[in-house]
Amino acid sequence: MTFFLTIIFFILGLIIGSFLNVVIFRFNTERSFGGRSGCMTCQNKLCWYELIPLISFFALKGRCRNCKAKISIQYPIVELMSGLIFAGLFLKFQDVFYINTFVFSVSYAYYAVMFSLLLVIAVYDFKHKIIPDTLSLVFGSVAFLGLFFFTNYLFYPHIPSILEFLSGILLALPFAFIWLVSKGTWMGLGDAKLALGLGWLLGLSRLLSGAVVAFWSGAIIGFLLIVFTKKYGMKSEIPFAPFLVLGVFIAFLFELSLFPIGF
Repeated sequence: MTFFLTIIFFILGLIIGSFLNVVIFRFNTERSFGGRSGCMTCQNKLCWYELIPLISFFALKGRCRNCKAKISIQYPIVELMSGLIFAGLFLKFQDVFYINTFVFSVSYAYYAVMFSLLLVIAVYDFKHKIIPDTLSLVFGSVAFLGLFFFTNYLFYPHIPSILEFLSGILLALPFAFIWLVSKGTWMGLGDAKLALGLGWLLGLSRLLSGAVVAFWSGAIIGFLLIVFTKKYGMKSEIPFAPFLVLGVFIAFLFELSLFPIGF
């Protein structure tokens, strides 16, 4: 039963990932998020069988059926990552699913939305090396509201503690300090803005653990990129948000608490 449900949520994630790709590609452009999708090169409108998440990309061998232009590898990667996120969230909340369907539904929906937003932010930052203020504002606002409705990541309306209120600010300050000291060369201010919402979403202990994973994974991957690719050098700018989002999701999923601080 659990395996079957995990596959269903994985497929749901693939479908949502297809929409997230639209958001990433069209955000801050004059194109709306609605309307039929088309080839980025020849503008040919896509048929339904060209829009099947993950499968269509490989069936078409990564090229447009009409003009044979290469399709961005971003499409299957984002769809796969979204599928894994949705499946992972179900596995995290599966016990609640069998006990209280309502609490599961609200909790799952909330964190699915939040991690979908984080996926958009991470990929956008990877592509453009900037975190849009609009996305950070939406994410931070929803994360702050979540303080009043979720305890231990489950739906439970309550009045947050002082530490919960301060968690976002306390986590954003070190990122802002690094940005200030380095004058933006080590880290962008957008990372500090993102950390504000992440602190409210995860709390101090989880986010600090996620940050450790992010710094280590960023250092390792950055080193490999410099050594094995020509595109990156010692002075290359490598976006940090993708690693931070990865670290946060790992800390959330596996309940990492390298720094057991209160909430």
